[in-house]
Amino acid sequence: MPSRYYTSLLPFRELFATGTPVLTYHHVGPRPHRARLKGLYVSPKLFSRQLDELKAHRFITPQYQDVLSHPSRARSVFFTFDDGFTDVFTNAMPLLNGRGYRAIEFLVAGLIGKTNEWQQRAGDVIEPLMDSGRLGEWLAAGHEIGAHTMTHPRLTQVPPAQAREEISASKKKLEDLFGIRIEHFCYPYGDWNQAVRDMVQDAGFVSACTTEFAVNQPSTDPFCLKRITARYRSRSLKNAAAWVREKLS
Repeated sequence: MPSRYYTSLLPFRELFATGTPVLTYHHVGPRPHRARLKGLYVSPKLFSRQLDELKAHRFITPQYQDVLSHPSRARSVFFTFDDGFTDVFTNAMPLLNGRGYRAIEFLVAGLIGKTNEWQQRAGDVIEPLMDSGRLGEWLAAGHEIGAHTMTHPRLTQVPPAQAREEISASKKKLEDLFGIRIEHFCYPYGDWNQAVRDMVQDAGFVSACTTEFAVNQPSTDPFCLKRITARYRSRSLKNAAAWVREKLS
């Protein structure tokens, strides 16, 4: 299958003109030698180049609540970061701030200031997560936060009562910790179904994002937002432009 990963603007310009793109990141920093999930890392150099390309083409970053209401002709783009890794604070935030761009970080609320326990259980390297102090600075810089459950489970693979608690407790935890309304959710692993979607809505969120590749339209279900993963160039990435043209045809 042709690559759907975002590494530069050119192959995606036509697609971005048809809707609202939401870009997904996890890490912005060096990739550890023993990292199992290599595709989660984007170098600061690549991230900086991506930002410069978008800035040169006059893309703006409205508040995340506008993801379905901002017209595509305004060239809006939304940056999302999953999990809350410290390297996003250290490496990505200064680059975003320097260009006047904002982003939203989806946090594993039960592990703030700890490490990526869910990945370690699968044999991956230890990576630190932002603590409340860094997250306070993130918010003070004009960025946003959303919920990514309490412990990062696959929500369709745990009992419904546990899934509901993971969703609702993460919202309450973040609201109590930071004193702000938490309205946006992200499904861990992009794992969701209709029952999980409804739990998120019932918990009081106003949106939830998936890992499904596409841009968003005003008619997109706000609890099924599409995203495009950013990562390093791969051998198959040369086919991305052809895949995008096929989607537009």
